[in-house]
Amino acid sequence: MSSSRDQTVADGIRDRFQDLTRAERQLANAILANYPVSGLGSITALAEVSGVSTPTVVRMAKKLGFGGFPELQAALRAELEATISSPIAKHDRWAESAPDTHILNRFAEAVTENLRQTLRQIGIEEFDGAAALLRDRRRDVYVVGGRITRSLADYFFTHMQVIRSGLTLIAPNSNTWPHYVLNMKEGDVLVAFDVRRYEHDVLRLAETVTARGVKLILFTDQWGSPAAKLATHSFRVRIEAPSAWDSSVVTLFVVEALIAAVQTATWSETKERMRILEELFDQTKIFRKFV
Repeated sequence: MSSSRDQTVADGIRDRFQDLTRAERQLANAILANYPVSGLGSITALAEVSGVSTPTVVRMAKKLGFGGFPELQAALRAELEATISSPIAKHDRWAESAPDTHILNRFAEAVTENLRQTLRQIGIEEFDGAAALLRDRRRDVYVVGGRITRSLADYFFTHMQVIRSGLTLIAPNSNTWPHYVLNMKEGDVLVAFDVRRYEHDVLRLAETVTARGVKLILFTDQWGSPAAKLATHSFRVRIEAPSAWDSSVVTLFVVEALIAAVQTATWSETKERMRILEELFDQTKIFRKFV
């Protein structure tokens, strides 16, 4: 059923979009435009905002696998609750339902399922499109992360900097961000990381740069950062785990796969950059030599 934690309501809408009628697609777009808040009011209010009839709302809810609109709305409320859960609340919820198996096994099972569900949602076209933007040397690439995800942004930046020039890691202090935006030109790329408890500064940066013609590649979670509506390419990664914190394992998997795709497509240039970098390492004696 669409309300299971394996799939969000938004996932269900996207999966079944081609099967919807014109009116149902109009309704679906209205829901996704301000998701999930748009679906939390009355059925009449949602129908009016979408420009459809209330029976259309009921029909689409059933097409998504729900018994009716109240059941769909309950799923949306559960998703909203999950997105704003504090680390303490998350830990308590997991601890209450934790099975009698070792944490290593429980965590491994959760991460494996996250990977399986994420791969089902990522389209080849989406992945290849993001890789194409990143390997285009006519575009400068800027990378930004949030309070926790900045470590992922740093990891992504460090590897991509070896592959190509024109990379900038945006400092965590948002007061300096206008200085970076000043250097961005139309067609450049911003790679942003934003997961639940979504950060206002990341959304404002995304709004500012996309208005200037910058392409946004977004790494977010299954519920989707508010910045997702602005993204040229968006990766919705499953992040829940039996922990007070969300898991970054699958996000890192997608990041590394994307780095590998860009490196493979630009290997002749990347290989030469790596050769020069190794010479610089030798000159600076940054690494210990055993022979």
